[in-house]
Amino acid sequence: MVWYVIRRLLQMIPVFLGATLLLYTLVFFLPGDPIQALAGERQMTPAVEAALRARYHLDQPFFIQYWEYLKGIVTLDFGTSFSGRPVRDELARAFPITIKLALMAVVIETVFGVGFGLIAGLRKGKWFDSTLLVVSLVIIAVPIFVVGFLAQFLLGVKWGIAPVTVGGNADYADLLVPAFVLGSLSFAYVLRLTRNSVAENMSADYVRTATAKGLSRRRVIVVHILRNSMIPVVTFVGADLGYLMGGAVVTEGIFNIPGVGGTLYQAITRGEPPTVVAFVTVIIVILLISNVIVDLLYAALDPRIRYA
Repeated sequence: MVWYVIRRLLQMIPVFLGATLLLYTLVFFLPGDPIQALAGERQMTPAVEAALRARYHLDQPFFIQYWEYLKGIVTLDFGTSFSGRPVRDELARAFPITIKLALMAVVIETVFGVGFGLIAGLRKGKWFDSTLLVVSLVIIAVPIFVVGFLAQFLLGVKWGIAPVTVGGNADYADLLVPAFVLGSLSFAYVLRLTRNSVAENMSADYVRTATAKGLSRRRVIVVHILRNSMIPVVTFVGADLGYLMGGAVVTEGIFNIPGVGGTLYQAITRGEPPTVVAFVTVIIVILLISNVIVDLLYAALDPRIRYA
């Protein structure tokens, strides 16, 4: 197992280099001049412009800039934003909030999605199953900003049982409603994945064998059906953590959460390549690490993978 983890970590290196090279290439060839965008309507002297270009390595060729960027990642020096603040400070401020929000959304989508999906799969074709399928389709069809504004209006404005906006505190109680909104779409997918897997495994040979041996229904469901149904769900949830962090722009904007989404959106609109690249790089690292964790969970769920 140790050598497997080491091998997977080594495999992450070329993936990381390829992903960051693609990211840096896209940011490098964006239209417009970031230095001119920084100046705005003000006139900038040639000396100041040259100093800014040298400070952000914009006067160097593409691969020199990319090399400087990689060296900064190794030393955890992500440079300085155009506002003069170290990007590392922006990361330290925004990422804990978004990680907290994303983890809460993952817990919500997993607990409720697996729970309702299990019940629907065990009652395939019944009214409860049909109702959940319709509800999940409605959730998938409705855009997340509609869900966010509706939850904000009903729970925050009309009924007053939740804060309308979160602000800078961002404790667990304040993030509960945004986490439900952020995880609503993934909840629908987890529900449908679990329901389909459970319904398929209900008719598997090993389930009939376990039932014929006289095992209790609870043991058959938990040990055999649910455990084997979790493999596609674990795949989805493991990848979803990184996607939730990157896709939290709308949710954080609606509830005024000073996390990764809001900071990244502001950096894009202001044309700040160092901030954009640093934030997306950390999201890439989180995605790669979550994929390794998913592979380890595979071995725990399926003994055939562990023995192989």
